Amino acid sequence: MGEVRAGPAGGDQAQAERRFLFATCFVSLVATSFAFVMRGFLIDQWQVEFGLSETQKGEILGAGLWPFGLSIVLFSLFIDRVGYGKSMIFAFVCHLVSVVLFVSSWGYWPLYIGSLLCGLAAGTVEAITNPAIASVYPKDKTRMLTLFHAGWPAGIVLNGIMIQLLGEVGLTIPWRYLVFLLLIPVIAYGVMLLKAKWPVSERVAAGVPYKDMLAEAGALGWLIVIYLVASEVGRICGRPPLLDTTFFDLPSWEFTALIVVTTGLYYWYTRSLGRWMYIFLLLVMIILAITELGTDTWMKELMVPSMGRLSFLMLIYSASVMLILRLAITPVQRALGNPLRILLVSAIMATIGIFCLSWAEGAFLILLFGLIYGMGQCYFWPMTLGLVGERFPRGGALTLNAVAGVGMLGVGILGSQIMGFWQDKGIDRQLRAADPAVYERLVSKDEKTSIFGSYRALDQTQVNNINDKVALFEYRRDAADTSKLLEDAKYGTLVRNAFNHLVREPGDVRVYTTEEMHKKLEEKGILIGEEEYKALQKDKKLVEEARFAAKKLAMARAAALPAIQAVCYLALIIYFKKRGGYSIVSLETGGGGAGKA
Repeated sequence: MGEVRAGPAGGDQAQAERRFLFATCFVSLVATSFAFVMRGFLIDQWQVEFGLSETQKGEILGAGLWPFGLSIVLFSLFIDRVGYGKSMIFAFVCHLVSVVLFVSSWGYWPLYIGSLLCGLAAGTVEAITNPAIASVYPKDKTRMLTLFHAGWPAGIVLNGIMIQLLGEVGLTIPWRYLVFLLLIPVIAYGVMLLKAKWPVSERVAAGVPYKDMLAEAGALGWLIVIYLVASEVGRICGRPPLLDTTFFDLPSWEFTALIVVTTGLYYWYTRSLGRWMYIFLLLVMIILAITELGTDTWMKELMVPSMGRLSFLMLIYSASVMLILRLAITPVQRALGNPLRILLVSAIMATIGIFCLSWAEGAFLILLFGLIYGMGQCYFWPMTLGLVGERFPRGGALTLNAVAGVGMLGVGILGSQIMGFWQDKGIDRQLRAADPAVYERLVSKDEKTSIFGSYRALDQTQVNNINDKVALFEYRRDAADTSKLLEDAKYGTLVRNAFNHLVREPGDVRVYTTEEMHKKLEEKGILIGEEEYKALQKDKKLVEEARFAAKKLAMARAAALPAIQAVCYLALIIYFKKRGGYSIVSLETGGGGAGKA
């Protein structure tokens, strides 16, 4: 693993080294995508085999996401000093150890730690590869970053197709063998690391001091980043917030102190609040990430009633659209020009696609409008990175990667609140209109507040009571041999979930056998008969219909998010037009054209 200077270099050998470096980065991104798909496919199988609760499932999946936002930001602070090549070894080791943990797993903790290592590896890969590609292609950043980010959907498509060809998870292929698929891209990029020639950062090669890099983001940029990081870590650690109001929240006292102290030190050292345009793009990135990541989930769920068991194809379908369009960036760039114009068109298409999805019925219309939405959102992420790379090269890895980190963290902190609020309000309205009696039984009497307004949510205890009773009855009813139910791992998982939801007392951490939990469920009358099942099934159907309708209403509201993005991009286009047109800031010419943006 050698190092080369940033920027274009002449000669066939230099061109070959750049192409090989790009391929190495691309394969490493494919590996992170493989890990994402693999966990999603296997989580239900893990639940059955290891008796995981629904909460534990969420924690395992979450452990693969939140470390991304943390590692991509933290690595950016010192990645230029450690070196890209050495840092990639850390990502490779994390990926490799995660495979070992998954394959040899015996329960919750190996799965959790393995997912956490996957998240760290993903953040590290992006923290390295984004600035590395920007450094070796300083005059073609946007196009090359978009081609590079085709690696994410490529991994989803490849892994999804491979798993489907091998057979359904847990039926024909043991899940531990499926984990070994992750080794294909991991070993590939690990071997490629031995030959790859990593660049010296564009910032370092141009002689831009570390202090100037920090000054680009400034104290305001750091405040946004550290607030999101501290809020997320505080939530994960279960620390009570210092301030929890309708309009504004602060994490626990120690994390709030961290925010205040580090922001103060940051400003004292840099004497900079940051470039106003960069701060603006950080805030827009939060909206962008909520639009992209949140709507993707909704769109796949909307497919279930129309396509049933074939709805899993939505993941491969949407990823294929993204892959093709990102690979086709060259003609798109020639037609539209700078990244702001591409982002404007993308935001308009995403707005149209999301709004139409909110009323579309049937697989054909959903696929059609999903395609329009996908054509728009596929460029959001790489184009924003390209824009930041072109306008703020003095910020090096920090300005480039902080944008991605803020996007991921913003989805978890702000996105989850706004999407949850919209859905809760929609469920409230739909269920009240459908059956007032069921509404009074299943919706909490207590009104909750959020930064977006007040609402009444479903009483999750009542909902769990319905879902668990119905699930247990249906499994017993359809079982081929009811005498061996307690030996059935899947039934044991249903028993454990019902016990945890409906019977287990707060603070009770004892480990019960399936037989013990089943007996207590019987004593509590949770193992219902046919008559009660019919009544509960009616309530369950009403709730599911209300939730589905609420998602469609929320989709209509979500269309406002890319519309806001479009207004922001249009404002920047007008700003640049008044200043003579959009320009790329080049460190080779002393950073001319940067102005005060």
